[in-house]
Amino acid sequence: MKRLAFLVGTAVIGLSTLTACGGSSNASSSAPQSTPSSSAPAASGAAKLSTATVGNFGKVVVDGAGRTLYVYDVDTANPSKSNCNGACATAWPPLLAGTGTPQVSGVSASLVGTVTRSDGTKQITLAGWPLYYYANDAKAGDATGQAVGGTWWVVGANGQKITTQASSSTPSGNSGY
Repeated sequence: MKRLAFLVGTAVIGLSTLTACGGSSNASSSAPQSTPSSSAPAASGAAKLSTATVGNFGKVVVDGAGRTLYVYDVDTANPSKSNCNGACATAWPPLLAGTGTPQVSGVSASLVGTVTRSDGTKQITLAGWPLYYYANDAKAGDATGQAVGGTWWVVGANGQKITTQASSSTPSGNSGY
């Protein structure tokens, strides 16, 4: 019974993610900013960025705990602007800047910056692109958000999205959509 409840809950989250951030022209929300999902680490201290080999994507940008970070096609890099708010930010919590200068390893510090979100918080950017977690990634090394809605992508150390599709051995955030 618990397994069925887990599967139903997972399906509901997946469908709400697709609805909230599926790449439609309505992906930007004017709804009040909701609190990011508890699956995103709290923004205390300085944010940390490094790289790790994840699935068949090669080296991608991760946070200090090894959690995969993503960019969103609906955002802009020049000027930096986050367009994932409200329900979208619940499914795709932003990497918040925290306090102090971000710590980097394997990523050029000159590419790292911040953007002020609609709720006034500061979000980390890489090459101008705001960075996000995916709420359905359960642990370090997961990249189940890759290509969700055709608009979410893991990101390389150069700040460019990686559009490689997940291999059959890597979980895909698109299954069932």
